[in-house]
Parts: sequence; C-alpha cells; structure tokens
Amino acid sequence: MTRQRLQHLKRWQQRLTAFTCGVGHLCAWFSLAMVLLMVLVVVLRYGFGIGNIALQESLIYLHGSLFMLGAAYALALDEHVRVDVFYQHFSPRKRALVNVLGTLFLLLPVCAAIFGLSFQYVMRSWAGLEKSDNGGLPLVFLLKSLLLALPALLTLQAAAELIRHGLTLAGATPPQEDLEDEGDAWS
Repeated sequence: MTRQRLQHLKRWQQRLTAFTCGVGHLCAWFSLAMVLLMVLVVVLRYGFGIGNIALQESLIYLHGSLFMLGAAYALALDEHVRVDVFYQHFSPRKRALVNVLGTLFLLLPVCAAIFGLSFQYVMRSWAGLEKSDNGGLPLVFLLKSLLLALPALLTLQAAAELIRHGLTLAGATPPQEDLEDEGDAWS
C-alpha cells in the first residue's frame, strides 16, 4: 500500500471518527437537559400540583436520543461493552483481527437488521406525522427515526473502525490521536 493511500485512509478514519465524536459531544448535553427537565417536572408536580405530559415526554425523547445517538460515540472511544477475558492479553494485531471480525460478522449485520426491520415502521410514522395520543409532544415520528439513526451512525463508525484495525493488520501505524480531541472540531 502506498504512503499516499495510507494517509488518505487515515484521514477518512479520522473524519468519520470526528463526526461520530461530534454527535457524541452533542448528546452529552442531553444528559444535562434531562437532569434540569426532571427537576422542573418534580418541582411543578409536587411543589405546585402541575402536571405536564409534553414536558414528561421530552424526557423520554432526550433519553432515547442520548442512547441511540451516543452508541457510535461509545464505539469510537472503545467504551462499549466487551467481555475481554482473553482480549486483554492479546497483541495489538490479534485485537485488531478480533475487532475486524466482530465488526464484519456481528456489528454490521445487526445494524443492517435493525435498519431493515425498522424502516417501514418509521416510514409509516413519518407518512402520518405521528404524534402523541395523550396530548404530549407531536413529534413521535422523530423519536421513531432514532431507530434508523442508530444503525446509520454505528455503520459510519464501523467503517472508521475497519479502516483503523485494517491498517493495524496491514502493519501500518493506526492514527493515535486522542479521540476526544478529534471531536472538539464538531462541538
């Protein structure tokens, strides 16, 4: 592989990861918004006897967004759940091989299944601009869209991971920049 091609692949890997980290940094703010909204809901409900369904549903929307949009960020930072009884003792090349195989045979098929099984469900929701039946937020179709955003973002980060681990397997030095710094451009 030529030096120019390696640099090109590294740049793509860094761009994809930077995008994922940018989305992850945005999602981090959802946590703060959730806490503040929860305090507001509790104060209104128990302090003033005021219930607000839309405000309560907004917590559900933020919670769903945090997890569905933040999953790829966890993958980018290698903070996803892994049973690493053996993995922790592997060499970098063996780890790269495990990650490539896991991405190809587990992550990408699951992403394809989630996307394929959810697509019509989400499209029906969009067709009717589905809203809450009980006076809550009129944006249920957006919440359901997260079912497509999750596999899309995970697939983008899976491509970045395949490049990174593929470079390791090819004997090239993978990008070593701190992933937190890469996402700062998107914050």
